[in-house]
Amino acid sequence: MAGLTMAGRRWTKQRLLRLYALVMGVTGGFLLALSARDVVAEAVAHPPMWLMTVLAVVAGMLAFIERPTPGRPPLIVCPTICFTFAIQLCWGFGPAIAAQAVAVLLVRWKLHAPMVEAVKAWGQYTLAFAASGAVLWLGQPDPFERNGPTNIATDAIAVVLAVVAWIVVYAALEFVHSVLRGAPARSRSLTSAVGNQLLFKASLLLLSPVLAVAAHINVGFVPLVFAPLFAVQRMARLSAERDRAARMDPLTGLANRAGLRAGFNDLLAARGRVSPDGVPAPAVLSLLMLDLDRFKHVNDTLGHDVGDRLLVAVAERIAAVQPAESTVARLGGDEFAILLATHTPQEAERVACTVVHALARPVALDRLQIDVTASLGIASYSDGEDFPTLLRHADVAMYEAKQRGDAVATYAARADQNSPERLKLLTDFRDALTVPEPQQIAMHYQPQVSLATGEVEGVEALLRWHHPVHGLVPTRDLLSVAEHSSVMQQLTMRVIDDVTAQAAAWRGTGLTLRASLNVSVRDLYSDDLATHLAARLRERGVPPERVQVEITESALLADPSRVQATVNRIAALGVAISLDDFGTGYSSLQHLRRLPISEIKIDRSFVAGMADNRDDAAIVRSIVEMARTLGIRTVAEGVENEYTRQLLAEAGCTLIQGWIAAHPMPGAELVRWLSAADVVRRPARGGALPVRSQLQT
Repeated sequence: MAGLTMAGRRWTKQRLLRLYALVMGVTGGFLLALSARDVVAEAVAHPPMWLMTVLAVVAGMLAFIERPTPGRPPLIVCPTICFTFAIQLCWGFGPAIAAQAVAVLLVRWKLHAPMVEAVKAWGQYTLAFAASGAVLWLGQPDPFERNGPTNIATDAIAVVLAVVAWIVVYAALEFVHSVLRGAPARSRSLTSAVGNQLLFKASLLLLSPVLAVAAHINVGFVPLVFAPLFAVQRMARLSAERDRAARMDPLTGLANRAGLRAGFNDLLAARGRVSPDGVPAPAVLSLLMLDLDRFKHVNDTLGHDVGDRLLVAVAERIAAVQPAESTVARLGGDEFAILLATHTPQEAERVACTVVHALARPVALDRLQIDVTASLGIASYSDGEDFPTLLRHADVAMYEAKQRGDAVATYAARADQNSPERLKLLTDFRDALTVPEPQQIAMHYQPQVSLATGEVEGVEALLRWHHPVHGLVPTRDLLSVAEHSSVMQQLTMRVIDDVTAQAAAWRGTGLTLRASLNVSVRDLYSDDLATHLAARLRERGVPPERVQVEITESALLADPSRVQATVNRIAALGVAISLDDFGTGYSSLQHLRRLPISEIKIDRSFVAGMADNRDDAAIVRSIVEMARTLGIRTVAEGVENEYTRQLLAEAGCTLIQGWIAAHPMPGAELVRWLSAADVVRRPARGGALPVRSQLQT
């Protein structure tokens, strides 16, 4: 039903355009018929009129089609009116429109334009000449009969007013035609296109009086105008080509980012308007952004030439399925975008699925079948947004699709990790890191208790940031903002400084605890981590065995060779390495053999399920048994009840960490907690953990 409706609208628009062209053609034919006698009389009496007509026809050979940007209607740039208006000034209205009719037919033949366009153009020219003819009839300019100052002024004014009348009528008719074609009445593109046409035509019309005077004095001077006219035409063509190049991708012929922005402005101006056939314009403005999967692999394997040909083939497929009145653009590299207006968001999703299916077929290049897949993000315009915001939202949705492994994803604010609010949060966090005093950023320490002895053998350092406005910021939210920025490295250095300083303070009181600190994947790619850690241990006199570095399984997947080099440097310092969140990633067990791992931390998702899920309990027992065989210590995270503690004790787990023992607490408070709590008694194996609940903070 929707397809039939759209087809009906297109048929109505085409019918209106054909009706408009018919009215223009009939009007022009009627006026030419009325002037036929004058045409014949002037042609017989004034042979130079023939030369001027021939020159008008020759000038038509200089015509070219200007296509400002993909998706916009073409403009025919032709200098014939320079000669036909001169004919009107010299020999009247009838000869001018007759010469213009011949020139329009020639231009149509040269540019292969549709006949309906030629009829429409000639009708508009005829009515414009009729308006200028009326002004000339009233002003009666005659520079060869009257030479006084007053007559010179009145003749010039009459000609200028005739040019103005011609421009006004032509602009009004072109405006009506553009609106019938579907352009919004206040569109920037419509204003720009009509304005450029009028400027060009006004320049030609104002040159016509010079030709008219030259024709009266010596008709041989008239052809000399072709030299400057050709230069002007050449500059106009070069200007059009530069404008087109500035808005078009040279490789694919699609719009570029500037062209996409222009399309956004056009569609935004059209929202909420009603077309001449009474159909409201689509109100939902959507941007679809897609990125080819594994395109770098094609470039690296087959070369950039093949990669470019693949991009061209992808562009052709997208353009083949793009909806009418939409703009397809290549933003750079292997990123493409489709900007369209629909009546519902579901229509944009259907277009996205159509594009995905169009790209599903392999592309044949150099006798190879290259499979093409893409991740596509959809973002819809909201009132008050600008083009960069819409583009960023589509980009976020596209990468959300990549991360989820889906072909299409729609933008959701909750998944946006790059909102202005989060950016401000990152800026505030960077500022807080530069302050050495712990007014905002502090480390809290959660005890790790031995299941065999009940002793607190170590602690894990956990970040806490108390924002002056937002209060305590969840660590998960903070890390999601910082992990992809340089702030993450600043944070790691600050954590090393604070933890080593705390370890030195504890050592001064006789407390010997192993403090674990977490590092990110970015930190493991740099030598700065090991260098900074070694410097702080040396400066503060902290034995290396009192500090432990925790890395996650996911860190081992990104670049194992670089990670292993950094881990080996840290282990060479005497610092232990702990593998965090074990069991949740996809790392090979060979890492346990190749890397100097001293400890495995069993993820809380398995530990929490032990009491109710036999599979989780079996997984935990298997990890503990494997680690014991390899001589690796095990820590169970997230232990919150006595039953789970007993199951872990029976399995032979080394340490537990969780609320059953203690909440995370500042370093100074940990010392008081250890002094007040009976945490160093050695209960029988499997007995209750000797930590009093009232001491949990």
